[in-house]
Amino acid sequence: MSDIMKLKTTTGAGLMDCKAALEETKGDFDKAVALLREKGKAMAAKKEGSDRINSEGVVFSYNHMGGKIGVMVEINCETDFAAKSEQFQELGKNIAMHIAAANPKYLDETQVPTGELEAEKEILKKQALNEGKPVAVVEKMVEGRVKKYYKDICLVHQEFVKDPAKTIKEVVSDVVARIGEKITIRRFVRFEMGEGLEKKEQDFAAEVAKQTGVTPKPADKPTVAKTKAATKAPAKKPVAKKK
Repeated sequence: MSDIMKLKTTTGAGLMDCKAALEETKGDFDKAVALLREKGKAMAAKKEGSDRINSEGVVFSYNHMGGKIGVMVEINCETDFAAKSEQFQELGKNIAMHIAAANPKYLDETQVPTGELEAEKEILKKQALNEGKPVAVVEKMVEGRVKKYYKDICLVHQEFVKDPAKTIKEVVSDVVARIGEKITIRRFVRFEMGEGLEKKEQDFAAEVAKQTGVTPKPADKPTVAKTKAATKAPAKKPVAKKK
């Protein structure tokens, strides 16, 4: 495989872009990869920040654990042609799978309710003070920990389960650079079987056993003590002695 084709496979960039990158880096493959990725990120940022309308797309669905977890996610792009492309379809499936596994609460930080965010900040502030941190640095610590909080609960800031080196936002940007269109995750919903309902302990144990492959010990059946008809045997009637 030529370096141009190898570079195309690695980055997803067009042949002419790959050729130009190799020429610019004087044949250094690693530098060409880095160059194309930087150009791709720049193009993605430009498209994501534009006011271009992207009303096409697909609603992807994903079932996990035999239907125990279900996900639907709407991802928009600019044209029906891009929506049907292999890269876009793969993106949608990967994001739906990620949502099933990572269980994000919100799409991004703008959707986090103000009350919830303020309550979290107060908790983080108390934690920092309890750790003996100087008051002067507590606010900076809270700011940093809020970013970590967003990474835990917001889809676009979460680490991609298949490649933790990238966030979901970066995964989307990579595809934007490849297909050349604005892509937006618009909304999602995640369902979990029995969520919010009280579950029987026996059912939970069976589910755990199914996941771990360990046969659970059967619950002891209640035993009913056998009782005698009477605590004491009835007194025998005295037998009259023969005269």
